[in-house]
Amino acid sequence: MASPHDPHDSPTDSPRVPPRVDDDLWESGPVYIASDKPLARLVARPVREFLRVEAAGSLLLLLAAAVALVWANSPWASSYDALWHTHLVLDVGPLHLDESLQHWVNDALMVIFFFVVGLEIKYELVNGDLRDPKTAALPIVAAVGGMLVPAGLYLALNPPGSAGSAGWGIPMATDIAFAVGVLGILGRRIPSAARLFLLTLAIVDDIGAILVIAVFYTSDLSLSWLAIALLLLAVMVVARRLRIWTMVLYAVLGVGVWYALLESGVHATLAGVAIGLLAPAVPLLNEEVARQHAREALRDNTLDPDELVKLRFLLKESVSVVERLQSTLHPVSAYVVLPVFALANAGVELGAIGKVFTEPVGIGIVLGLVLGKPVGILVASFLAVCLGLGRLPDHTTWPMIAGLGAVGGIGFTVSIFIAGLSFPGEELLTEEAKIAILLASLFAAVLGVVALLAATRGRSNHDVPEDAAASSS
Repeated sequence: MASPHDPHDSPTDSPRVPPRVDDDLWESGPVYIASDKPLARLVARPVREFLRVEAAGSLLLLLAAAVALVWANSPWASSYDALWHTHLVLDVGPLHLDESLQHWVNDALMVIFFFVVGLEIKYELVNGDLRDPKTAALPIVAAVGGMLVPAGLYLALNPPGSAGSAGWGIPMATDIAFAVGVLGILGRRIPSAARLFLLTLAIVDDIGAILVIAVFYTSDLSLSWLAIALLLLAVMVVARRLRIWTMVLYAVLGVGVWYALLESGVHATLAGVAIGLLAPAVPLLNEEVARQHAREALRDNTLDPDELVKLRFLLKESVSVVERLQSTLHPVSAYVVLPVFALANAGVELGAIGKVFTEPVGIGIVLGLVLGKPVGILVASFLAVCLGLGRLPDHTTWPMIAGLGAVGGIGFTVSIFIAGLSFPGEELLTEEAKIAILLASLFAAVLGVVALLAATRGRSNHDVPEDAAASSS
């Protein structure tokens, strides 16, 4: 999955890495992080540097999953279950919600993650690589193959009507955070065009996962609540047309959309996707207007409060809402939401690990992610090239495509999310599915690294063209 990038960076940069702030900005004033205080030197600045690392979000996600696994299989396992099954009640007037802490994480906190995904998709459709059909064609076709083949393998082992048939959507997902982290390990061996191929594929995979959740994992649909959600989204569209720019209004409407979808039976996290897709991806003002006003305001070398307010507004609206929200919410999604989600959902008892290789649900997930993903991506890519629908990315070989396909088999976040939707109330099947997802994602990561190392054997970082080197720096 996936998560947004700074649109001013190279399109091949990680979509989960926050924009870099120049060091001289930190040191231009009395900022604590730039001081010689012990905490600033020993904690704040090292943490800042860590968060700049491409794979930082993936590392935190992996750490949270590891903590959940150790905790759930320790002598204190009962405290893990007790924590995440603690009920939190929200009762405000007609609004009454009574959910476990785990459900609050999955149904409410994950809205932020899906909102960021919606913003990323909107940016790519308007300004990014999905705007260019020629560039997007191959990864789009590859993504479709990478979803259909795993689902087909799973259904072959869990045919319709069987106990595990509802989990066919589990092996379809690609976790973009971990996929980018794996490519980060390989550094400049991977050309920028190949990175772009995988990132675009993962974004299309996100779209596919969202559609699967919306269409196939919706139960007890309430048309009245769904109509209310659509009405509130329409109000957002009208407010945007009227050029109403206050974020407070959209935040209130967004909460209303989330609650209406929650009551409708459609998974509430899709509210985040819908609202993200409605956000403007082009600036509301021409940036030259802000520059001209800044020149005039600074002509006398002073700024009064009124000028400062106006200048701040002009500067802010010279950057699109999508870009501003990506920059603000990416750290929250990557460094808070996803690790908390992993902590709440990855804690499964490993005593039943043997069932993964003997029960059809576990076998279907492992085969789908480890075998189905790379085969589907490779075959679909080959057919697309043969039919003239697309061409191989620059400096990319078929063995590299196979390796990228294996990396695409890292499901994790969205696979675990869909597993929870697939088997509601069936704890044994859910735990088996989660164990299978964790093992399959590990196998896929190792297989992907080995395959890409083999595909780039004899190729040093210096052999990579300058554009590829720049994208991974």
